[in-house]
Amino acid sequence: MIENSKDILYIVLAFAVLWLAIFMAWAIYYMAMILREIKKAMTDVRKKIELLEKVLMVFKEKLESTSSHVRLLIETAINVAEFIKDRKEEKKGKGKKK
Repeated sequence: MIENSKDILYIVLAFAVLWLAIFMAWAIYYMAMILREIKKAMTDVRKKIELLEKVLMVFKEKLESTSSHVRLLIETAINVAEFIKDRKEEKKGKGKKK
């Protein structure tokens, strides 16, 4: 079976190639698992960003509708204040005439 040192060299080389193949298979598997985890994380991040975008859009819509209502309330308050001011001036004017 083992007749000279060349046979020993071939056996050692065969084991080295075997271990190299095992290591390469393990490294490829490990890299695949890392890439799989990265894909899962990216999917989660993408979902979170979409959720954040939806929340911001709802907030924007609410803010826009609220701003139109607030503008109407401010204009109404200004008109009421002017009306009250005019009424007071009218009452002062009538009081001086008597």
